[in-house]
Amino acid sequence: MSSIQQTQKPVEVIHPSNLPESADPKIVAKALDHLVNESTEHNHNVNHTIHAPLHKLKDLPDNVREKLKEYVPGLEKLANDYHIGNFVAMRSGERFFETMPIYPRLGMHLLFYGGTQVKILHNHTVESTLKDLSIRQGKAYDSPASVKSIPSFIHTYSIKLDELLEPDLATYKTFNDFFSRKLKPDARPVQNESDPAGFCSAADCRLVVYENISHATRLWIKGNKFTISHLLGLPEDAERIKAFEGGSVASFRLAPADYHRFHSPLDGTIDDILDVPGEYYTVNPQAVNEPGFDVFTENKRSILYMTHSRSGLPVAIVAIGAMLVGSIRWTGGYQRGTAIKRGEELGYFAYGGSTVIVLFPKGLIKFDDDLVTNSQVPIETLMKVGYSIGRSLIPPEI
Repeated sequence: MSSIQQTQKPVEVIHPSNLPESADPKIVAKALDHLVNESTEHNHNVNHTIHAPLHKLKDLPDNVREKLKEYVPGLEKLANDYHIGNFVAMRSGERFFETMPIYPRLGMHLLFYGGTQVKILHNHTVESTLKDLSIRQGKAYDSPASVKSIPSFIHTYSIKLDELLEPDLATYKTFNDFFSRKLKPDARPVQNESDPAGFCSAADCRLVVYENISHATRLWIKGNKFTISHLLGLPEDAERIKAFEGGSVASFRLAPADYHRFHSPLDGTIDDILDVPGEYYTVNPQAVNEPGFDVFTENKRSILYMTHSRSGLPVAIVAIGAMLVGSIRWTGGYQRGTAIKRGEELGYFAYGGSTVIVLFPKGLIKFDDDLVTNSQVPIETLMKVGYSIGRSLIPPEI
């Protein structure tokens, strides 16, 4: 593959086959295990552990860098040869390059190079290894000692403290307290709030939108088993599946730097919530764009069903866990029939970057033109909670 540093193509998969043959799955698993250990026990500078940008390995402490080189010979050469990450578009039309931390890159190596259901270490499969690491990282960031990682996390991702409901870092008792931080009530205003037909972004995220599932699978979600039935964890003949046939899809990817609470993209009422167990694969675009893996339909997820107030049609909001994400939590104690307005909080992810996918019935939403154009490239668009994503052309329900 050609280097993403050498091209203006928005997403270029740097396939793990570029890694040396010696970087087999069990060795890469040891490298990931070492990084998680460093972040949970020894090193509270996140930029020196799991969040180290792969193209800046030379900036790691000697002991961490040498240990990674021992586990994965040739990794440093890969970091020097390839500027690994993804291009993202802003609504102004500008693009910027978002570097990839080392942990999803190694996680992708386990998926692509090791394959699924391969025994890699002490009779563990790829899936069980990623799950164990994710749970361990989540528990570590629930510990009081993890507050020491907060300052370096803020510095690494340039997080704006003036937006926070609690800007005093002493109020956060664990790293996860900060990671699921709340913002001031006016920090994310809803655009076009007075338009009853409007829809808004569910998260601070990188967004792609598609008029129907076939467009999404042709341009972005390349997993060959991605279907509405698999995503929702329901039989193909279920009534809920029929409601979304030919429908539209929006994928809101949250990066580690993002505010990790997600909000309602519509005015509606709560129906119910369905949990679907699953794996802990990375949701980085380079994994989503890989034909052989269905990260969205394989990962742990929780689905909130709502009824759109204006049209009376169903909408499914799918919160998807990911590598190093400990949990998905719904907030507010919502009951069936509870009315929700656009921009109201629905829930949050504990530590990690993840994704919210929203399914709309056919014809319910016309996405904003710039989002459609970017998604056809395909390239993600940088969004904030409350930004407009489109509006309904269906008349109000009588």
